[in-house]
Amino acid sequence: MSEVGTSVLQVTATDSDDPTYGNSAKIVYSILQGQPYFSVDPKTGIIRTALPNMDREAREHYTVVIQAKDMAGQVGGLSGSTTINITLTDVNDNPPKFPQKNYQVLVLESAEVGTPVGKLKANDDDLGTNADIKYTIINSEGANMFSIATNRDTKEGIVSLKKPLNYERKKTYTLHIEGLNTHADPRFTYLGPFKDTATLKISVGDVDEAPVFSMDYYILDVYENSPSGTEVGTVTARDPDGDNKPVRYELDSKEEEESYFRIDAKSGVIRTTQPLDREDTPWHNITVVASEVGNPVLFSHVPVTVQVLDTNDNPPEVAADEEVIVCESSRPGQVIQTVRAVDKDDFANGQRFSFALPSQLPVNPNFTLKDNEDSTASIIARRRRFSHLTQELYELPIVVWDGGEPSLTGTSTLTLRVCPCQRHGRIRMCQGEAFLSSAGLSTGALIAILLCIIILLAIVVLFITLRRSKKEPLIISEEDIRENVVTYDDEGGGEEDTEAFDIVALRNPAAAEELKFRRDIRPEARSQCGFAHGQRSPSVELDEVDVHKFIKQRLVEADMDASVPPYDSLQTYAYEGQGSPAGTISPLDSLGVQSEQEYNYLDDWGPEFQKLAELYGEAESDVTT
Repeated sequence: MSEVGTSVLQVTATDSDDPTYGNSAKIVYSILQGQPYFSVDPKTGIIRTALPNMDREAREHYTVVIQAKDMAGQVGGLSGSTTINITLTDVNDNPPKFPQKNYQVLVLESAEVGTPVGKLKANDDDLGTNADIKYTIINSEGANMFSIATNRDTKEGIVSLKKPLNYERKKTYTLHIEGLNTHADPRFTYLGPFKDTATLKISVGDVDEAPVFSMDYYILDVYENSPSGTEVGTVTARDPDGDNKPVRYELDSKEEEESYFRIDAKSGVIRTTQPLDREDTPWHNITVVASEVGNPVLFSHVPVTVQVLDTNDNPPEVAADEEVIVCESSRPGQVIQTVRAVDKDDFANGQRFSFALPSQLPVNPNFTLKDNEDSTASIIARRRRFSHLTQELYELPIVVWDGGEPSLTGTSTLTLRVCPCQRHGRIRMCQGEAFLSSAGLSTGALIAILLCIIILLAIVVLFITLRRSKKEPLIISEEDIRENVVTYDDEGGGEEDTEAFDIVALRNPAAAEELKFRRDIRPEARSQCGFAHGQRSPSVELDEVDVHKFIKQRLVEADMDASVPPYDSLQTYAYEGQGSPAGTISPLDSLGVQSEQEYNYLDDWGPEFQKLAELYGEAESDVTT
């Protein structure tokens, strides 16, 4: 659709001859193929359209051959040619067209909403977006029941169901559908409207349908305690088909409520099968099923709610929320407590209560009752000074009646407990005594039980303490002093562990080196009163010993010697400190020295010193040996 003279392409030819020599290099262009659609300018080589309204839909591809000839195109000139392939691009110059104006389709009335019921397509010779079409239902009759959408791949209009169909109400629908180009080109509006219309007639097919209830749900009511067989209400359903077959009713057998009601299969009347109790179940929910006679496969159901209405069938009673407490210091006319009544019936029948003491009983000398005329009553003391020791519990019967039709009366007996109270009526010890009384124990019995428990606990503690205590020996033998037993959680080692080190080295560092290798040499004898002339005391010698160097030396030996206890054992070196120049009187330094003193006189001291005499006797015997 381009205008005549629209430039398409410019071709250029070259000539190697000398352009200054005559017309040898003067080129003239001409078209050999492609007329009458295209032309070429003989001087510039520009190719232009030669025909108006070229239609792509009629012909899309063209082949044009251009010749270039020198010598200004005269006879004898040389020529060369080239071929140009020209393609027409698409414009939106074609409106959509339905292949036919009328369409018809059959749809069953059982079709679900949203189901596609038909499709149609308008043709457009254009390509791409120029062929995009939007379909619309332009009449209200069709637009209310159906919708249409465009399939972008197939360019079809898909008609879908918008609302349920009913053959008995409307059997046919007529849809006017319009197809419109969405990208119209304003240059070609003169070619006409770029849209088209078609008519779609939809016929509704009849289907045998299930019965339809007159209501979506039912709410019925019946009074409680009504006799069995009382009518509750009626549900109705009909066959929507043209033949209008009879309907059969039944209750859904899956529900427990079925035992309370029954339904007439023909009329749909619901009745009770037993008296109902509103206080037990105020509402009942049942489901009624309706089906065609002779075709039970087609059925429908509807929910039915039955409300049980109240009747005054429960007598009122006094609410006993908590225990009534009477203080010992109560005075005549004092209000002990205000009571109220409860009734299981609905408030429509039990909202007003009256109170009184039983008239057939003699006058109560302890308490009286006052009706406050607001559905409450006050218990009032009639005498002074109650005592829980004299009488702890009192019983007070109260008669209460409601304001229902007919009025019902109930008698409740309250238990009043006497308790010692502090000022302002605060209870002091009633709860503790109540606990003891309920357990059947007096205060003295409780104290005796507690004392027994304490004595038993003391005996158990004493027994455990005695079991844990151990007797230690009064005298430590020489082996206990000289040998060190190393204890650790490691298996193995054997007796070598007891030879780890000599405890004498821990008490006398000055002699450690000598004792380490000369354990078989007995130390020189020393006097009990002092040292020989010219000898230096151990305390003086200790002054010259560096205890820190000694411990470090032992640490190196323990790390390097494989025969010592395991690496994770604990070796303790204790140094008692340096004493006076007179030396130490500890027996640790004199264990290996033979004593000059006789201990035979200990045998004459009596049995108390017999053990001591035996020990010293054994020591002398070891030294002599």
